[in-house]
Amino acid sequence: MVDRFRTRFEVLDERFRRVNGDEWTECLWTGGRWLEGPAWFPAGRFLVFSDIPNDRLLRWDETTGAVGVFRQPAGYANGHTVDRRGRLVSCEQGRRRVTRTEADGTDTVLAERWRGRRLNSPNDVVERSDGSIWFTDPSYGIDSDYEGNRAEREIDGNHVYRVDPHDGEVHLVADDFGQPNGLAFSPDESQLYVVDTRAKHLRRFRVTESGTLRGDEVFATCDAGSFDGVRLDDAGRVWVAAYDGLHCFDPDGTLLGKLRLPEVVANFTFGGPKRNHLYICASSSLFSLRVNVNGVRYPGW
Repeated sequence: MVDRFRTRFEVLDERFRRVNGDEWTECLWTGGRWLEGPAWFPAGRFLVFSDIPNDRLLRWDETTGAVGVFRQPAGYANGHTVDRRGRLVSCEQGRRRVTRTEADGTDTVLAERWRGRRLNSPNDVVERSDGSIWFTDPSYGIDSDYEGNRAEREIDGNHVYRVDPHDGEVHLVADDFGQPNGLAFSPDESQLYVVDTRAKHLRRFRVTESGTLRGDEVFATCDAGSFDGVRLDDAGRVWVAAYDGLHCFDPDGTLLGKLRLPEVVANFTFGGPKRNHLYICASSSLFSLRVNVNGVRYPGW
């Protein structure tokens, strides 16, 4: 893999012409088996991301450009987020749980069972401004030993859950997915977008005051393989990872355009001091470019 290549924005709707960025996309690192879950730490100016089959978390340092092992073993961790107190929240496929890394380095288990039964293999996670933790739980980590540990499921189905910020109880919020994957809130947190990788589409729900989901609709269908991770920018545009790059949708559901990339994209995040630096985990490589849009700033940040 070359260390950089020309950036290619594909315009499918005239509204996408205003979206642009660096002429060259950088390859910051390559050599993973399947990279996932980039999480940006603004205070430390570094990025943590998963190399799932190698059971490790890697750390890219913006100040030096160095990549090193952040944690190994890592419970075959997949998706991550950084909460509003700057702590890493991780989906550990191999250990079938969601954890939070505290300031002293210890781990707090946020979720590992629902109604007494072990979760399948938590995949991706987000935090809402009320402190609740929302995550998806497909079966990838128990289907084989490649991305986790082969095991029998204890829950009938692959669901989406919410961890209550007050009592820590795990609530099922959506139970009709094939393989739920990436998820993200709208800028005002009134809507939740959730990828169903098996169905090859992205769904949108209305979030009620009580923390339940209503008004399910298919927001977008993938035309290149299947969707994985999803993030929003501060204009409410929805960016989704797919086989050929990042797909960008208007809030009305129109596919505006694509950022084409040479490897299958799994997940990505907006980072940097202005949230306008895209960090993209694509198959075996970590890519990066600065764009002229900003990742959404959620309430409480």
